[in-house]
Amino acid sequence: MQGDLFNEKRALSLLFGSKAKSRSRDAKTSYDAGEKVDTARLEGIVYEVIKKHPDGCIMDDVIDALPHIREHSIQPRFAPLIRKGFVSDTGEKRVGKSGRFQRVMKAEE
Repeated sequence: MQGDLFNEKRALSLLFGSKAKSRSRDAKTSYDAGEKVDTARLEGIVYEVIKKHPDGCIMDDVIDALPHIREHSIQPRFAPLIRKGFVSDTGEKRVGKSGRFQRVMKAEE
C-alpha cells in the first residue's frame, strides 16, 4: 500500500506540479508556506474536475466541486495547467456568481 501511494505521488509530480510562487518582497513565512504546498496534487485534483465537464467549465464550477479546498488554493492551478497543455482556454466566457465573466476551460485528453 505504501508503495502504491509513493508511486501515485511520484507520477503526479511528474505530470503536474509547479513550484509554489511568492514575491521577492514576501516575508520568509510566505516562502516557507509555499514550500509546503503540494502543487502536483492540487493541479491533479483541479484537472480531474475540469475533465468531468465535457462542455467546459469556469472557475466557479471547479470551486463548487471542491468545497473542502480553499478557493485561494484552487485559483492558482489554472494557469500552470493551461501552460503545460493539460487544459485549454476555449476563448469563451461565462458569467460567474459574481456577475463577472470567467474564461471557459476544457481538459485536453
